[in-house]
Amino acid sequence: MKKHLSTIILVLVFLAGLGLVMYPTVSDLVNKAHQSVAIDTYEQKIADMTKDDFHKILEDARQYNHTITTNEFPRNQKDLDGNNEYQAAVNPSGDGMIGYLRIDSIRLRIPIFHTTKESVLQKAVGHIPTTSLPVGGVGTHAVLTGHRGLPSARLFTDLDKVKLGDVFYIYVLDEVLAYQVDQIVTVVPSEVNDLQIVPGKDYVSLVTCTPYGINTHRLIVRGNRISYEVAVQRQKTIAPAVRSLTDEQFAVLVLAPALLILFIVVILVKRKKRRNAK
Repeated sequence: MKKHLSTIILVLVFLAGLGLVMYPTVSDLVNKAHQSVAIDTYEQKIADMTKDDFHKILEDARQYNHTITTNEFPRNQKDLDGNNEYQAAVNPSGDGMIGYLRIDSIRLRIPIFHTTKESVLQKAVGHIPTTSLPVGGVGTHAVLTGHRGLPSARLFTDLDKVKLGDVFYIYVLDEVLAYQVDQIVTVVPSEVNDLQIVPGKDYVSLVTCTPYGINTHRLIVRGNRISYEVAVQRQKTIAPAVRSLTDEQFAVLVLAPALLILFIVVILVKRKKRRNAK
């Protein structure tokens, strides 16, 4: 037993190190799978609804948005939770999911949920309750926020790679709203002027912490509503991102099995040499 102890320890150390290296990648892939299930469930629910259902929900949401003449930001738990009218708005599945966000330039497709509770932000993008609902409309400005750099999920980690002119989409009920990025700014958390409603404009802002891992400021990527047809035509001029994995994830998933195989081969060769020596 003693003569095999060093080999056992070496194997355990290697597997522990491999697990640490692979954890962020595997965890993010699991998180993405859960996000895909949530989106598929949402779309199945939408498929069972009628045009009258959509009209009623959207009309209620737009009436709600009329009551928000200026965006405020949560100061306490009550603001963070939102009132009953807010919680019921655009909630077709009854689980708080408003719709989902798609950003082709960073290969992101992620659910949007009511509120910015930590339970939401660990898995998806949250809508700030005291801002316009993301259903479009002149004189609205919806604010969506997400984490960066979580060890378990990428979420908004790559938001800093979005550029001026890029297009992102909000899928809500049977509608697809297209927004072209017209402003990218970095501010301190208390600066909210760039998140305010502007008369005559239809804005959605995506917000996350920055710099990466330090999180002292906020990165705001604002989109101005454009027609879906214009957005589609613009996307045709851009080469599609065919790989759903990031370069880091691709490297880990390819190299990790190769390293494991190499390690096993080395162990087997050493054992064979010992036997031959005897």
